[in-house]
Amino acid sequence: MSWDAVVVGAGPNGLVAANRLLDAGWSVLLLEAQPTVGGAVRSDREVHPDFVHDTFSAFYPLAASSPTIASFGLEDHGLEWCHAPSVLGHPLRDSSWAVLHRDRAKTAAGLDALHAGDGESWLDLCAEWDRVGPHLIGALLTPFPPVRSGVALLGALRHVGGLDMVRTLLTPVADLTRERFGGEAARVLLAGNAGHADIPLDAPGSGLMGLLLAMMGQTVGFPVPRGGAGELTGSLARRFTANGGTIRTDAEVTEIRVRNGRAHTVVTADGEGHRALRAVVADVLAPALYTRLLDPSAVPDRVLRSLRRFELDPGTVKVDWALADEVPWTDGPALRSGTVHIADDVDDMGLALSQVGSGVVPARPFMLTGQMTTADPDRSPAGTESFWAYSHVPQRTRHDAGDGGITGTWDRDDCERYADRMQARLEEVAPGFGARVLARRVLGPRELEERDANLAGGALNGGTAQLHQQLVFRPVPGLGRAETPVRGLYLGSASAHPGGGVHGACGDNAARAAIAHDRVDRWVPWRSSRPV
Repeated sequence: MSWDAVVVGAGPNGLVAANRLLDAGWSVLLLEAQPTVGGAVRSDREVHPDFVHDTFSAFYPLAASSPTIASFGLEDHGLEWCHAPSVLGHPLRDSSWAVLHRDRAKTAAGLDALHAGDGESWLDLCAEWDRVGPHLIGALLTPFPPVRSGVALLGALRHVGGLDMVRTLLTPVADLTRERFGGEAARVLLAGNAGHADIPLDAPGSGLMGLLLAMMGQTVGFPVPRGGAGELTGSLARRFTANGGTIRTDAEVTEIRVRNGRAHTVVTADGEGHRALRAVVADVLAPALYTRLLDPSAVPDRVLRSLRRFELDPGTVKVDWALADEVPWTDGPALRSGTVHIADDVDDMGLALSQVGSGVVPARPFMLTGQMTTADPDRSPAGTESFWAYSHVPQRTRHDAGDGGITGTWDRDDCERYADRMQARLEEVAPGFGARVLARRVLGPRELEERDANLAGGALNGGTAQLHQQLVFRPVPGLGRAETPVRGLYLGSASAHPGGGVHGACGDNAARAAIAHDRVDRWVPWRSSRPV
Protein backbone atom coordinates (compact mmCIF):
# COMPACT_ATOMS: atom_id res chain seq x y z
CA MET A 1 0.00 0.00 0.00
CA SER A 2 1.19 3.55 -0.69
CA TRP A 3 1.16 6.50 1.69
CA ASP A 4 2.15 10.12 1.27
CA ALA A 5 4.44 9.73 4.28
CA VAL A 6 5.70 6.93 6.47
CA VAL A 7 6.96 7.86 9.93
CA VAL A 8 9.32 5.42 11.64
CA GLY A 9 9.03 5.43 15.42
CA ALA A 10 6.09 6.52 17.58
CA GLY A 11 7.95 8.37 20.30
CA PRO A 12 6.95 11.99 20.96
CA ASN A 13 8.92 13.25 17.96
CA GLY A 14 7.44 10.65 15.63
CA LEU A 15 3.94 11.39 16.88
CA VAL A 16 4.46 15.12 16.41
CA ALA A 17 5.77 14.62 12.86
CA ALA A 18 2.87 12.34 12.01
CA ASN A 19 0.30 14.84 13.29
CA ARG A 20 1.94 17.74 11.44
CA LEU A 21 1.99 15.85 8.13
CA LEU A 22 -1.60 14.73 8.62
CA ASP A 23 -2.62 18.35 9.25
CA ALA A 24 -1.07 19.22 5.87
CA GLY A 25 -3.54 16.86 4.21
CA TRP A 26 -1.15 13.94 3.73
CA SER A 27 -1.98 10.28 4.25
CA VAL A 28 0.35 9.06 6.99
CA LEU A 29 1.39 5.65 8.33
CA LEU A 30 3.15 5.56 11.70
CA LEU A 31 5.20 2.42 12.46
CA GLU A 32 6.34 1.47 15.97
CA ALA A 33 8.49 -1.51 16.97
CA GLN A 34 7.14 -1.75 20.54
CA PRO A 35 3.66 -3.08 21.46
CA THR A 36 2.58 0.45 22.49
CA VAL A 37 3.33 3.95 21.28
CA GLY A 38 5.15 6.59 23.31
CA GLY A 39 8.87 5.90 23.06
CA ALA A 40 10.45 7.28 26.24
CA VAL A 41 7.15 8.88 27.33
CA ARG A 42 5.19 5.94 28.71
CA SER A 43 3.74 4.76 32.01
CA ASP A 44 2.68 1.43 33.52
CA ARG A 45 1.54 -0.45 36.62
CA GLU A 46 4.36 -2.97 36.44
CA VAL A 47 5.94 -2.12 39.82
CA HIS A 48 2.71 -2.49 41.83
CA PRO A 49 -0.86 -2.81 40.52
CA ASP A 50 -2.06 0.12 42.63
CA PHE A 51 0.72 2.48 41.50
CA VAL A 52 1.30 4.24 38.18
CA HIS A 53 5.00 4.71 37.39
CA ASP A 54 6.47 6.59 34.47
CA THR A 55 8.71 4.10 32.73
CA PHE A 56 11.17 6.72 31.48
CA SER A 57 10.72 10.53 31.58
CA ALA A 58 8.33 12.14 34.06
CA PHE A 59 8.33 15.98 34.21
CA TYR A 60 7.70 18.12 31.13
CA PRO A 61 8.61 21.82 31.30
CA LEU A 62 9.79 21.73 27.69
CA ALA A 63 6.51 20.22 26.51
CA ALA A 64 4.56 22.85 28.42
CA SER A 65 6.73 25.58 26.84
CA SER A 66 6.72 24.14 23.34
CA PRO A 67 4.72 26.02 20.70
CA THR A 68 4.72 22.77 18.73
CA ILE A 69 2.93 20.82 21.47
CA ALA A 70 0.57 23.75 22.14
CA SER A 71 -0.43 23.92 18.46
CA PHE A 72 -2.14 20.51 18.62
CA GLY A 73 -4.76 21.35 21.28
CA LEU A 74 -4.08 18.14 23.18
CA GLU A 75 -6.42 19.15 25.99
CA ASP A 76 -9.20 18.23 23.57
CA HIS A 77 -7.74 14.73 23.41
CA GLY A 78 -7.49 14.00 27.12
CA LEU A 79 -4.27 15.76 28.23
CA GLU A 80 -4.43 17.48 31.62
CA TRP A 81 -1.39 18.98 33.35
CA CYS A 82 -0.82 18.67 37.12
CA HIS A 83 1.65 20.45 39.39
CA ALA A 84 3.25 19.64 42.75
CA PRO A 85 2.98 22.24 45.55
CA SER A 86 6.56 23.31 44.74
CA VAL A 87 8.61 22.66 41.63
CA LEU A 88 11.97 21.44 42.88
CA GLY A 89 13.67 20.77 46.18
CA HIS A 90 17.26 20.07 47.12
CA PRO A 91 18.25 18.98 50.67
CA LEU A 92 21.50 20.54 51.88
CA ARG A 93 24.16 19.28 54.28
CA ASP A 94 22.67 21.19 57.26
CA SER A 95 19.20 19.71 56.61
CA SER A 96 17.90 22.98 55.18
CA TRP A 97 16.33 22.92 51.71
CA ALA A 98 16.75 24.94 48.55
CA VAL A 99 13.30 25.15 46.95
CA LEU A 100 12.24 26.38 43.52
CA HIS A 101 8.67 27.70 43.31
CA ARG A 102 6.60 28.76 40.35
CA ASP A 103 6.36 32.10 42.17
CA ARG A 104 9.83 33.65 41.85
CA ALA A 105 9.23 35.86 44.87
CA LYS A 106 8.80 32.73 47.03
CA THR A 107 11.97 31.24 45.55
CA ALA A 108 13.89 34.44 46.29
CA ALA A 109 12.55 34.71 49.84
CA GLY A 110 13.64 31.16 50.61
CA LEU A 111 17.13 31.76 49.20
CA ASP A 112 17.49 35.04 51.09
CA ALA A 113 16.55 33.33 54.36
CA LEU A 114 19.46 30.95 53.85
CA HIS A 115 21.96 33.59 52.67
CA ALA A 116 21.22 37.31 52.81
CA GLY A 117 21.43 38.96 49.41
CA ASP A 118 20.89 35.83 47.35
CA GLY A 119 17.19 36.57 46.97
CA GLU A 120 17.88 39.90 45.30
CA SER A 121 20.54 38.31 43.09
CA TRP A 122 18.04 35.65 42.06
CA LEU A 123 15.43 38.23 41.09
CA ASP A 124 18.05 40.16 39.10
CA LEU A 125 18.85 36.99 37.16
CA CYS A 126 15.12 36.38 36.59
CA ALA A 127 14.69 39.91 35.21
CA GLU A 128 17.54 39.37 32.75
CA TRP A 129 16.02 36.06 31.67
CA ASP A 130 12.64 37.70 31.11
CA ARG A 131 14.22 39.79 28.36
CA VAL A 132 16.11 37.07 26.53
CA GLY A 133 14.56 33.77 27.62
CA PRO A 134 11.50 33.63 25.34
CA HIS A 135 13.61 34.47 22.27
CA LEU A 136 16.30 32.00 23.31
CA ILE A 137 13.75 29.21 23.71
CA GLY A 138 12.28 30.15 20.34
CA ALA A 139 15.73 29.96 18.78
CA LEU A 140 16.44 26.57 20.33
CA LEU A 141 13.15 25.02 19.23
CA THR A 142 13.19 26.08 15.57
CA PRO A 143 15.27 24.82 12.63
CA PHE A 144 18.84 26.06 12.38
CA PRO A 145 19.58 28.88 11.66
CA PRO A 146 16.79 30.45 13.80
CA VAL A 147 16.41 33.69 11.84
CA ARG A 148 13.32 35.28 13.40
CA SER A 149 14.07 34.35 17.02
CA GLY A 150 17.75 35.10 16.49
CA VAL A 151 17.02 38.65 15.39
CA ALA A 152 14.67 39.17 18.35
CA LEU A 153 17.30 37.76 20.71
CA LEU A 154 19.95 40.15 19.42
CA GLY A 155 17.57 43.06 20.04
CA ALA A 156 16.79 41.89 23.58
CA LEU A 157 20.45 41.47 24.49
CA ARG A 158 20.97 45.25 24.18
CA HIS A 159 18.69 45.75 27.19
CA VAL A 160 20.49 43.31 29.49
CA GLY A 161 24.14 44.18 29.04
CA GLY A 162 24.80 42.94 25.52
CA LEU A 163 28.02 40.96 25.52
CA ASP A 164 27.94 40.71 29.31
CA MET A 165 24.70 38.71 29.03
CA VAL A 166 26.19 36.58 26.24
CA ARG A 167 29.07 35.87 28.59
CA THR A 168 26.59 34.90 31.34
CA LEU A 169 24.86 32.44 29.02
CA LEU A 170 28.16 30.87 28.00
CA THR A 171 29.67 30.73 31.51
CA PRO A 172 29.90 27.22 33.02
CA VAL A 173 27.32 26.82 35.76
CA ALA A 174 29.96 26.14 38.42
CA ASP A 175 31.51 29.57 37.73
CA LEU A 176 28.19 31.34 37.18
CA THR A 177 26.82 30.30 40.56
CA ARG A 178 30.00 31.36 42.39
CA GLU A 179 29.91 34.78 40.68
CA ARG A 180 26.24 35.46 41.38
CA PHE A 181 25.50 33.87 44.77
CA GLY A 182 27.07 33.64 48.19
CA GLY A 183 25.09 30.69 49.51
CA GLU A 184 24.89 27.06 48.47
CA ALA A 185 21.11 26.94 48.02
CA ALA A 186 20.91 29.10 44.89
CA ARG A 187 23.98 27.37 43.52
CA VAL A 188 22.52 23.87 43.77
CA LEU A 189 19.24 24.96 42.17
CA LEU A 190 21.04 26.09 39.02
CA ALA A 191 23.69 23.37 38.99
CA GLY A 192 21.16 20.61 39.65
CA ASN A 193 19.11 21.72 36.66
CA ALA A 194 22.26 21.82 34.54
CA GLY A 195 22.88 18.24 35.66
CA HIS A 196 19.82 17.08 33.70
CA ALA A 197 22.09 17.15 30.63
CA ASP A 198 25.50 15.53 30.26
CA ILE A 199 27.43 18.82 30.03
CA PRO A 200 30.15 18.99 32.71
CA LEU A 201 29.40 21.67 35.30
CA ASP A 202 32.70 23.38 34.48
CA ALA A 203 32.03 23.42 30.70
CA PRO A 204 30.35 26.08 28.52
CA GLY A 205 26.70 25.27 27.93
CA SER A 206 26.02 24.07 31.47
CA GLY A 207 25.13 27.58 32.65
CA LEU A 208 22.59 27.98 29.87
CA MET A 209 21.05 24.59 30.63
CA GLY A 210 20.77 25.41 34.34
CA LEU A 211 19.18 28.79 33.63
CA LEU A 212 16.81 27.36 31.03
CA LEU A 213 15.29 24.71 33.30
CA ALA A 214 15.30 26.81 36.48
CA MET A 215 13.57 29.73 34.81
CA MET A 216 11.07 27.45 33.07
CA GLY A 217 10.28 26.09 36.53
CA GLN A 218 9.16 29.60 37.47
CA THR A 219 7.09 30.16 34.34
CA VAL A 220 5.45 26.87 33.31
CA GLY A 221 6.62 24.77 36.27
CA PHE A 222 7.60 21.11 35.95
CA PRO A 223 4.15 19.73 35.06
CA VAL A 224 3.11 16.09 34.71
CA PRO A 225 0.21 14.58 32.75
CA ARG A 226 -2.65 13.50 34.98
CA GLY A 227 -2.72 9.70 35.09
CA GLY A 228 0.84 9.10 33.88
CA ALA A 229 3.40 10.20 31.31
CA GLY A 230 1.74 7.95 28.75
CA GLU A 231 -1.21 10.35 28.67
CA LEU A 232 0.97 12.93 26.89
CA THR A 233 1.89 10.64 24.00
CA GLY A 234 -1.51 8.98 24.27
CA SER A 235 -3.19 12.30 23.53
CA LEU A 236 -0.95 12.77 20.47
CA ALA A 237 -1.85 9.27 19.27
CA ARG A 238 -5.56 9.81 19.85
CA ARG A 239 -5.46 13.08 17.91
CA PHE A 240 -3.62 11.40 15.05
CA THR A 241 -6.02 8.46 14.69
CA ALA A 242 -9.11 10.64 15.23
CA ASN A 243 -8.03 12.71 12.23
CA GLY A 244 -7.49 9.69 9.98
CA GLY A 245 -3.91 8.63 10.65
CA THR A 246 -2.88 4.96 10.84
CA ILE A 247 -0.66 3.46 13.57
CA ARG A 248 0.84 -0.02 13.45
CA THR A 249 2.59 -1.31 16.57
CA ASP A 250 4.80 -4.42 16.84
CA ALA A 251 6.08 -3.26 13.44
CA GLU A 252 9.87 -3.04 13.63
CA VAL A 253 11.39 -1.30 10.63
CA THR A 254 14.37 -3.17 9.22
CA GLU A 255 15.11 -1.25 6.01
CA ILE A 256 14.48 2.02 4.21
CA ARG A 257 14.91 1.39 0.50
CA VAL A 258 16.23 4.09 -1.80
CA ARG A 259 15.55 4.38 -5.53
CA ASN A 260 17.21 6.99 -7.75
CA GLY A 261 18.58 8.76 -4.70
CA ARG A 262 15.20 9.08 -2.99
CA ALA A 263 13.57 7.25 -0.06
CA HIS A 264 11.08 4.89 -1.63
CA THR A 265 9.84 2.07 0.62
CA VAL A 266 9.92 1.29 4.35
CA VAL A 267 10.22 -2.43 5.10
CA THR A 268 9.15 -4.04 8.37
CA ALA A 269 10.42 -7.22 10.01
CA ASP A 270 7.58 -9.28 8.53
CA GLY A 271 8.87 -8.39 5.07
CA GLU A 272 6.01 -6.04 4.19
CA GLY A 273 6.94 -2.93 2.21
CA HIS A 274 5.21 0.42 2.75
CA ARG A 275 5.59 2.82 -0.18
CA ALA A 276 6.28 6.47 0.74
CA LEU A 277 5.18 8.73 -2.10
CA ARG A 278 6.34 12.03 -0.63
CA ALA A 279 8.51 11.53 2.48
CA VAL A 280 9.89 9.27 5.17
CA VAL A 281 10.50 10.72 8.64
CA ALA A 282 12.76 8.65 10.90
CA ASP A 283 12.41 9.07 14.65
CA VAL A 284 15.46 6.86 15.24
CA LEU A 285 19.03 7.39 16.38
CA ALA A 286 21.25 8.83 13.66
CA PRO A 287 23.70 5.87 13.67
CA ALA A 288 20.79 3.43 13.38
CA LEU A 289 19.36 5.32 10.41
CA TYR A 290 22.58 5.63 8.45
CA THR A 291 24.29 2.34 9.29
CA ARG A 292 21.38 -0.08 9.82
CA LEU A 293 18.26 1.05 7.98
CA LEU A 294 19.93 2.44 4.85
CA ASP A 295 22.15 0.54 2.45
CA PRO A 296 25.71 1.94 2.81
CA SER A 297 25.73 2.76 -0.90
CA ALA A 298 22.99 5.35 -0.29
CA VAL A 299 25.02 7.23 2.33
CA PRO A 300 27.95 9.51 1.41
CA ASP A 301 31.31 8.35 2.73
CA ARG A 302 31.84 11.62 4.61
CA VAL A 303 28.67 10.99 6.63
CA LEU A 304 29.69 7.42 7.47
CA ARG A 305 33.14 8.64 8.54
CA SER A 306 31.65 11.38 10.73
CA LEU A 307 29.26 8.92 12.37
CA ARG A 308 32.22 7.01 13.76
CA ARG A 309 32.72 10.02 16.01
CA PHE A 310 29.06 10.31 16.99
CA GLU A 311 28.95 10.44 20.79
CA LEU A 312 26.11 9.11 22.91
CA ASP A 313 25.25 10.72 26.22
CA PRO A 314 25.86 8.62 29.36
CA GLY A 315 23.88 5.56 30.32
CA THR A 316 21.21 5.53 33.01
CA VAL A 317 20.02 3.42 35.91
CA LYS A 318 16.43 4.20 36.90
CA VAL A 319 14.78 2.84 40.03
CA ASP A 320 11.03 2.95 40.72
CA TRP A 321 9.59 2.42 44.19
CA ALA A 322 6.05 1.92 45.44
CA LEU A 323 6.10 3.46 48.91
CA ALA A 324 3.59 2.73 51.68
CA ASP A 325 3.93 6.29 52.96
CA GLU A 326 5.38 9.64 51.93
CA VAL A 327 9.16 9.95 51.60
CA PRO A 328 10.46 10.69 55.14
CA TRP A 329 12.70 13.63 54.21
CA THR A 330 14.61 15.21 57.08
CA ASP A 331 13.05 18.67 57.67
CA GLY A 332 11.36 18.54 54.26
CA PRO A 333 9.84 21.74 52.89
CA ALA A 334 6.30 22.73 53.87
CA LEU A 335 5.33 22.81 50.19
CA ARG A 336 6.43 19.40 48.96
CA SER A 337 8.38 19.27 45.72
CA GLY A 338 7.63 17.15 42.68
CA THR A 339 11.31 16.90 41.71
CA VAL A 340 14.10 16.45 44.27
CA HIS A 341 17.82 16.49 43.48
CA ILE A 342 20.25 14.58 45.69
CA ALA A 343 23.83 15.84 46.11
CA ASP A 344 25.62 17.35 49.11
CA ASP A 345 26.60 20.49 47.19
CA VAL A 346 27.80 21.67 43.78
CA ASP A 347 31.24 20.13 44.27
CA ASP A 348 29.74 16.76 45.19
CA MET A 349 27.45 16.94 42.15
CA GLY A 350 30.32 17.95 39.88
CA LEU A 351 32.47 15.07 41.10
CA ALA A 352 29.81 12.46 40.34
CA LEU A 353 29.13 13.89 36.88
CA SER A 354 32.82 14.15 36.01
CA GLN A 355 33.37 10.56 37.14
CA VAL A 356 30.64 9.38 34.77
CA GLY A 357 32.19 11.38 31.93
CA SER A 358 35.57 9.75 32.55
CA GLY A 359 34.22 6.20 32.66
CA VAL A 360 34.01 5.79 36.44
CA VAL A 361 30.94 4.50 38.28
CA PRO A 362 30.27 7.04 41.08
CA ALA A 363 30.49 5.92 44.67
CA ARG A 364 28.02 8.67 45.60
CA PRO A 365 25.78 9.20 42.58
CA PHE A 366 24.06 12.50 41.83
CA MET A 367 20.39 11.61 41.59
CA LEU A 368 17.29 13.15 40.11
CA THR A 369 14.14 11.93 41.84
CA GLY A 370 10.40 12.35 41.37
CA GLN A 371 7.52 12.30 43.86
CA MET A 372 4.78 11.53 41.39
CA THR A 373 1.84 11.21 43.79
CA THR A 374 2.84 14.58 45.21
CA ALA A 375 2.55 16.00 41.68
CA ASP A 376 -0.53 13.97 40.67
CA PRO A 377 -2.70 12.32 43.36
CA ASP A 378 -4.04 9.86 40.77
CA ARG A 379 -0.72 7.98 40.68
CA SER A 380 -1.22 5.91 43.86
CA PRO A 381 -3.54 5.46 46.88
CA ALA A 382 -3.87 8.36 49.32
CA GLY A 383 -0.99 8.57 51.78
CA THR A 384 1.40 6.57 49.56
CA GLU A 385 4.00 7.72 47.03
CA SER A 386 4.88 6.64 43.51
CA PHE A 387 8.56 7.51 43.60
CA TRP A 388 11.56 7.15 41.29
CA ALA A 389 15.20 8.13 41.03
CA TYR A 390 17.70 7.94 38.23
CA SER A 391 21.43 8.41 37.98
CA HIS A 392 23.78 8.47 35.05
CA VAL A 393 26.48 5.84 34.57
CA PRO A 394 29.28 5.53 32.00
CA GLN A 395 28.67 4.14 28.53
CA ARG A 396 32.05 2.42 28.88
CA THR A 397 33.19 1.68 32.42
CA ARG A 398 36.86 1.83 33.40
CA HIS A 399 36.35 1.11 37.10
CA ASP A 400 34.04 1.52 40.07
CA ALA A 401 34.75 4.34 42.52
CA GLY A 402 32.66 2.54 45.14
CA ASP A 403 33.29 -0.90 46.59
CA GLY A 404 34.53 -2.23 43.26
CA GLY A 405 31.67 -4.65 42.86
CA ILE A 406 30.15 -3.01 39.79
CA THR A 407 31.75 -4.24 36.58
CA GLY A 408 30.04 -1.99 34.04
CA THR A 409 28.39 -4.84 32.15
CA TRP A 410 25.09 -3.66 33.66
CA ASP A 411 23.75 -7.15 34.10
CA ARG A 412 21.14 -7.77 36.79
CA ASP A 413 23.80 -7.93 39.54
CA ASP A 414 25.36 -4.60 38.50
CA CYS A 415 21.98 -2.89 38.34
CA GLU A 416 20.82 -4.14 41.74
CA ARG A 417 24.12 -3.17 43.37
CA TYR A 418 23.88 0.32 41.94
CA ALA A 419 20.23 0.60 42.98
CA ASP A 420 21.27 -0.35 46.52
CA ARG A 421 23.86 2.43 46.36
CA MET A 422 21.19 4.90 45.27
CA GLN A 423 18.79 3.75 47.98
CA ALA A 424 21.49 4.07 50.64
CA ARG A 425 22.02 7.67 49.55
CA LEU A 426 18.31 8.32 49.94
CA GLU A 427 18.43 6.90 53.46
CA GLU A 428 20.94 9.62 54.37
CA VAL A 429 18.43 12.41 53.65
CA ALA A 430 15.25 10.40 54.29
CA PRO A 431 15.93 8.02 57.22
CA GLY A 432 13.51 5.11 57.19
CA PHE A 433 13.00 5.25 53.42
CA GLY A 434 13.72 1.53 52.95
CA ALA A 435 11.13 0.51 55.54
CA ARG A 436 8.40 2.11 53.41
CA VAL A 437 9.22 0.21 50.21
CA LEU A 438 6.41 -2.07 49.03
CA ALA A 439 8.04 -2.90 45.69
CA ARG A 440 11.08 -1.88 43.63
CA ARG A 441 11.95 -2.05 39.95
CA VAL A 442 15.43 -1.43 38.55
CA LEU A 443 15.88 -0.57 34.86
CA GLY A 444 19.50 -0.46 33.75
CA PRO A 445 20.98 0.52 30.37
CA ARG A 446 20.11 -2.84 28.82
CA GLU A 447 16.46 -2.77 29.94
CA LEU A 448 15.98 0.82 28.84
CA GLU A 449 17.29 0.02 25.36
CA GLU A 450 15.13 -3.11 25.13
CA ARG A 451 12.04 -0.99 25.82
CA ASP A 452 13.08 1.81 23.45
CA ALA A 453 15.83 1.26 20.87
CA ASN A 454 16.54 5.01 20.82
CA LEU A 455 17.84 4.74 24.41
CA ALA A 456 21.04 3.02 23.25
CA GLY A 457 23.11 2.01 26.26
CA GLY A 458 20.64 3.87 28.45
CA ALA A 459 21.36 7.24 26.78
CA LEU A 460 18.32 9.50 27.20
CA ASN A 461 19.04 12.37 24.81
CA GLY A 462 19.84 10.87 21.42
CA GLY A 463 23.50 11.88 21.70
CA THR A 464 25.56 14.14 23.92
CA ALA A 465 24.28 17.66 24.60
CA GLN A 466 27.82 19.06 24.72
CA LEU A 467 28.58 21.92 22.32
CA HIS A 468 30.70 19.85 19.94
CA GLN A 469 27.55 17.89 18.95
CA GLN A 470 24.92 20.63 18.86
CA LEU A 471 23.59 23.10 16.27
CA VAL A 472 25.33 22.54 12.89
CA PHE A 473 27.29 19.66 14.44
CA ARG A 474 24.18 17.57 15.25
CA PRO A 475 24.18 14.72 14.45
CA VAL A 476 27.42 15.25 12.50
CA PRO A 477 29.10 18.36 11.07
CA GLY A 478 27.16 19.76 8.13
CA LEU A 479 23.86 17.99 8.88
CA GLY A 480 22.40 20.47 11.37
CA ARG A 481 18.90 20.28 9.93
CA ALA A 482 16.28 17.58 9.46
CA GLU A 483 17.24 16.99 5.81
CA THR A 484 19.46 13.98 5.08
CA PRO A 485 21.65 13.18 2.03
CA VAL A 486 18.79 10.98 0.79
CA ARG A 487 16.02 12.97 -0.88
CA GLY A 488 12.64 12.58 0.78
CA LEU A 489 14.19 11.22 3.99
CA TYR A 490 14.22 13.35 7.15
CA LEU A 491 15.76 12.74 10.57
CA GLY A 492 13.15 13.55 13.20
CA SER A 493 14.65 12.12 16.39
CA ALA A 494 16.56 13.65 19.30
CA SER A 495 19.74 12.95 17.31
CA ALA A 496 18.76 15.97 15.20
CA HIS A 497 18.75 19.64 16.22
CA PRO A 498 17.76 20.78 18.85
CA GLY A 499 18.36 17.46 20.60
CA GLY A 500 16.96 15.75 23.69
CA GLY A 501 13.95 16.72 25.76
CA VAL A 502 10.22 16.28 25.23
CA HIS A 503 9.43 19.33 23.12
CA GLY A 504 8.56 17.76 19.77
CA ALA A 505 10.76 20.21 17.87
CA CYS A 506 12.87 17.51 16.17
CA GLY A 507 9.79 15.81 14.75
CA ASP A 508 8.14 19.10 13.85
CA ASN A 509 11.26 20.37 12.07
CA ALA A 510 11.39 17.16 10.04
CA ALA A 511 7.72 17.30 9.06
CA ARG A 512 7.89 20.97 8.09
CA ALA A 513 11.01 20.32 6.03
CA ALA A 514 9.24 17.48 4.22
CA ILE A 515 6.25 19.69 3.45
CA ALA A 516 8.47 22.54 2.22
CA HIS A 517 10.54 20.30 -0.05
CA ASP A 518 7.40 18.67 -1.43
CA ARG A 519 6.10 22.10 -2.45
CA VAL A 520 9.35 22.80 -4.29
CA ASP A 521 9.17 19.42 -6.05
CA ARG A 522 5.64 20.15 -7.21
CA TRP A 523 6.52 23.56 -8.64
CA VAL A 524 9.92 22.61 -10.04
CA PRO A 525 9.20 19.29 -11.80
CA TRP A 526 12.79 18.52 -12.82
CA ARG A 527 13.77 18.40 -9.13
CA SER A 528 11.24 15.73 -8.33
CA SER A 529 12.32 12.11 -8.04
CA ARG A 530 9.20 10.72 -6.47
CA PRO A 531 8.81 6.95 -6.58
CA VAL A 532 6.62 5.48 -9.27
